[in-house]
Amino acid sequence: MATVPMSGTHDGAGSWAGVRPDPGAVDTLLAGARVAPYWLDRAERPAALPPLITEERADLVVVGGGFTGLWAALSAVERDPGRSVVLIEGDRIAEHASGRNGGFMSSSLTHGLAHGLDRFPDELPALLRLGAQTLDTIEDAITRHGIDCGFERTGELTVAVAPWQAEELTELHATATELGETTRLLDGEQMRAEVASPTYLGGLEDPGCALVDPARLAWGLTDACRRLGVRFFENTRVEALEREGTEVVVRTTASLGTGSVRAQRVLLATAAIPGLLPAMRSRVVPVWDYSVMTEPLPADVRASLGWSGRQGIGDAGNRFHYYRLTHDDRLLFGGYDAIYPFGGGQRSGPRDTRDRARHEPTTQMLGEHLLATFPQLEGVRASHTWGGAVDTCSRFNPFWGTSMRGQVGYVLGFTGLGVGASNFGARTALDLVDGIDSEATRLEMVRKRPLPFPPEPLRWVGIQITRHQLARADANGGRRSLWLKALDAAGLGFDS
Repeated sequence: MATVPMSGTHDGAGSWAGVRPDPGAVDTLLAGARVAPYWLDRAERPAALPPLITEERADLVVVGGGFTGLWAALSAVERDPGRSVVLIEGDRIAEHASGRNGGFMSSSLTHGLAHGLDRFPDELPALLRLGAQTLDTIEDAITRHGIDCGFERTGELTVAVAPWQAEELTELHATATELGETTRLLDGEQMRAEVASPTYLGGLEDPGCALVDPARLAWGLTDACRRLGVRFFENTRVEALEREGTEVVVRTTASLGTGSVRAQRVLLATAAIPGLLPAMRSRVVPVWDYSVMTEPLPADVRASLGWSGRQGIGDAGNRFHYYRLTHDDRLLFGGYDAIYPFGGGQRSGPRDTRDRARHEPTTQMLGEHLLATFPQLEGVRASHTWGGAVDTCSRFNPFWGTSMRGQVGYVLGFTGLGVGASNFGARTALDLVDGIDSEATRLEMVRKRPLPFPPEPLRWVGIQITRHQLARADANGGRRSLWLKALDAAGLGFDS
């Protein structure tokens, strides 16, 4: 098999291992940046909606105001316009993962082709088809509801920054071709002509990705739901689910008092927030991911990057960055260093999220890596830095389940790819609680749940060992240790 031709100079250990930007340039980049998610830190953010402090009734209660909950609520009322739906959010709409991500809307339902082959080889053709249909479904909904969220089908570039990564991209391209997928393999010179970074040794372009402004998408979905009659309550914490007769009672608290909703069905879409059911809590860990957003790039700096296709970009290591341009030519750069604090760092909900919004060592490292990737950005300043928790499960892609005689359903564990996959996840979870036998509900991926994580302190120790071993693999030509091979064999995994 032919491999990606190597061109340019490189130390082989990663684009940042042999490149150390001037510390003063990194300080200049990060000085004065606001510690807040750029997407949410804008004047157009809608005012908060009232909390739930009354007793209500509904056909369906959705818990969680991120993408999964919003798509579930919208799908529910579009399927059955007479259905009464209540959505309850513990904080603000899109306050957590849905407003703190990079806005990459991948068609992948399995966290990439390699993971799909590893986990669900027999179902992969169907999963690829359903993922492509999901992206079409999302675009159709955005168009029908007139949601201004900057949706662009730019595709995505996975870039090699070490020789072993270029070889793996060559193999992945061959596999994709065998499966009928359309990808484009680029050598180092072609990749650097596409986007001007001295670190690139090759790349693989996949058209199955769109970029969006995630907050505007969430706000637009909220408006669409409200126009169709969905009732929203923000800053309301769900404390318990109780079955009374044929109904499920959702009991809540807010700063102004308590409330409840009686419903026939409940759909839980709580992502990295500790789940209300034991099966949810044991299978998800909150991994903290960080990003830097620059100010709009000066015209000459923007031109120096090339990047005319405006693709989303991620590098091919075990620990990887993701980065993209916004509509006003800011550059978002995030990922690489996944942080897991002991116990998950979720002890106090929103306050703990604010406390962990910036992790200084990681933010500094991202600044260094950004300037190593694009030296022409020296002198550019960041406007925002932030962090947020990603709902990570041991198989990297979402999982589903039901409880309380099938009246309560859930989906979570998107592991960073929920911007697109949340639509499929929500519609499938709705099938489950509605008792619909669909192609999706018959999938092994939907019927089987991932292995749970061990309790603390074994959970924390295991994750720290895994993070260390992944870093070693990146520095050692991609060669996986016995620890990582054992996790692979057990169907477990962990990356950023």
